[in-house]
Amino acid sequence: MTASRLWQDLPWPAFRDLPRNTIAMLPVASTEQHGPHLPLSVDTVIGEGVVEATLARLPAEVPLLVLPTIKVALAAEHLRYPGSLTLSAETLLALVSDIGASVARAGLDRLVIINSHGGNIPVLEAAAFRVRQAHDILVLNTAWPRHGRPAALHDPVEAAFGIHAGRDETALMLALSPASVRMESACDFTSRLMALPPALRAMPPGWQAQDLHPAGAVGNAAAATPAMGQALLDHAATRLADLFTQLAAFDVAAWLREDEA
Repeated sequence: MTASRLWQDLPWPAFRDLPRNTIAMLPVASTEQHGPHLPLSVDTVIGEGVVEATLARLPAEVPLLVLPTIKVALAAEHLRYPGSLTLSAETLLALVSDIGASVARAGLDRLVIINSHGGNIPVLEAAAFRVRQAHDILVLNTAWPRHGRPAALHDPVEAAFGIHAGRDETALMLALSPASVRMESACDFTSRLMALPPALRAMPPGWQAQDLHPAGAVGNAAAATPAMGQALLDHAATRLADLFTQLAAFDVAAWLREDEA
């Protein structure tokens, strides 16, 4: 494996000599409001922090290259709050699909999209299907919350409703970028979804951030601590490192081969 794991650090001839099982990782974040206590950079800071912690745990023999982070994505649900930036769904789909095409042209057959903003999920899932269909490579979507939380931090209410700038994101920011957190403005931003009848709660409506809480945050941000954030970071990074280790050992070419279907 090359000395650097950053895609952009390699000269073009190096791509001809990459191991066949090299993984491309594409971090996708967002630049959007995160309540009165957190900066617009939350999804990028957390996403890149998780990537860095994952790389620190990744065995040296696992070949992986990190593509440049997409920092502006799909955040239309936050546009009521000044400063939030968004692409259209069509633009994000085209962007990720084009990057996937470039990964395939570079000779790689496995791409992992690691997302740190929930609003991106439907488009990233569509992009994975499009790239797989067009370029015959394996495309996976993941995100740090998909790998669970340490048992000591399990809170069913926070897990269900604290989905934006709540306890977990605030804790991660306290661990990764404490100077950017304004804890004096953090509180328990109770989700307005909790007031819905149970049947509606099970299938929540399409929403804008202000529908969940007028402050633009939801969840108990006041409960966050740096230690919680470090525990969440360690948990996610350990599981992601295991994911990449297994993916590097997997015979993608045989799995994709049509004549074995």
